[in-house]
Amino acid sequence: MLTRTGLRTHSEQFATLVGGGLFTDRQGAGIAVEDGVEILLKTLCAVRERQGTVYLVGNGGSAAVASHAATDFFNTGGMRALTLHDPSTLTCFSNDYGYENAFSARLARLLTPQDLLIAISSSGRSPNILNAAESTHASSAGLITLTGFTADNPLRKMGDANYWLDSDAYGMVEIGHLFLLHYVADLLSMDWGVVNGK
Repeated sequence: MLTRTGLRTHSEQFATLVGGGLFTDRQGAGIAVEDGVEILLKTLCAVRERQGTVYLVGNGGSAAVASHAATDFFNTGGMRALTLHDPSTLTCFSNDYGYENAFSARLARLLTPQDLLIAISSSGRSPNILNAAESTHASSAGLITLTGFTADNPLRKMGDANYWLDSDAYGMVEIGHLFLLHYVADLLSMDWGVVNGK
């Protein structure tokens, strides 16, 4: 439960939360945090090398996190990165296929084995995000998930690598996800600079 604290205490709680984030694989086996970051970085570099696309999906605050990360991956990471929540397309597919399928119906047409989906959901229980994640299996695309709240959320069991934060506070989880993705984007940018002789 979120309680009012001073900013210093709040920032300390955030640092503890992010530092204690857990990575697991699809079988639920634990992955050391730095190894998980390395897996995420290598996965993104591999997508870039094979000229695939990373798609990012989320709802509400998680959609904002997805947009920020897509901008960084594209601008400084040198890779194709897109979100799927453009208003006209999102409302079209929601109207035609139902909101729970608004992302998965598009991904069914877009995803290739060269691509990666990063699925972001604080609860790990949003039907449209779960269906989007399911669509990666049919296309053989890669899947990374970012979740929070309960440890047994279903999205956390679906990714090749899954990052989970032990908090039920939306703000903490959303900014924790953004912090991780921004950190990886910085690493991706450094790697891209080396590859391109910068």
